[in-house]
Amino acid sequence: MSDLKLMARQLVKNPVSLAGLVIVVIYVCIAIFAPLIAPPQGGDPYKIPHEGFSSEPQPPSRDHPFGTTQGQFDIFYGCIWGVRTAFRMALVVIAVTLVIGIVLGSLAGYFGGVIDEVIMRITDIFLAFPSLILAMALVVVLGPGLRSVIIALCIVWWPSYARLIRGDILQVREEDYVEAARGVGAPSFRVIARHVLPNAIYPTLIMASLDIGAVVLVGAALSFLGLGAPEGYADWGQMVEFSRNWIVGPPGEPLKYWYAPVIPGLFIVFFVLGWNLLGDAFRDIFDPRLARR
Repeated sequence: MSDLKLMARQLVKNPVSLAGLVIVVIYVCIAIFAPLIAPPQGGDPYKIPHEGFSSEPQPPSRDHPFGTTQGQFDIFYGCIWGVRTAFRMALVVIAVTLVIGIVLGSLAGYFGGVIDEVIMRITDIFLAFPSLILAMALVVVLGPGLRSVIIALCIVWWPSYARLIRGDILQVREEDYVEAARGVGAPSFRVIARHVLPNAIYPTLIMASLDIGAVVLVGAALSFLGLGAPEGYADWGQMVEFSRNWIVGPPGEPLKYWYAPVIPGLFIVFFVLGWNLLGDAFRDIFDPRLARR
């Protein structure tokens, strides 16, 4: 309990950390209360309502507070429900990659030898490819769709966690308390779970908090390229993709349709910013090499 109080004190004491926490809490509230903020209009709630099929975006109005994109998809509805899409994508990808990375990295770092060589060489193969290019190739193979994006990102993201946790375990496994646990005959997996991981996992958790925003950013990029959610699905990347033909605007009115790309883009920017600031705060709290002020 004292550790939690210390963490909370560190978060609220730093204005930058507090700003990140506030941004994340706002997004969490939007995700929870999305049905009240933007009530679904029947069927799949993630399907953005649209009125007509005009290719020209419409400016903000009483019925459409943020305006509409081409195809007359409501920007307000898409952005609000896109928060849930972003959280689902980020949390699933981070959870799966954390489990894979921690398991493989722990085995490689603790046992070493052939196990370490095999796991690390496989990790090197994945890391040799640019992550976005590899994710694009996997989505093309799996078929466009949000589920394919999540699977592709899980495959692409785990190697960095495996390498990071392996390096930390290589240091921790030589500590006296680990040697003592092995000396009394404790099983290897019990030593890893009770003595090694709890003292080596913090940098990985910090990296995971920073990567939540990065996952959403890459997912938005894939949706912008037409490889993500189906047309009309509440997804920020697709909302920006709808406005790609209207970013510049007509001659003489360069910012006439500014709302179409800017508003979904701001939802992405602040989501990523909030998690980056919060991740920096966790780094300052958990990294013993940094002074706690």
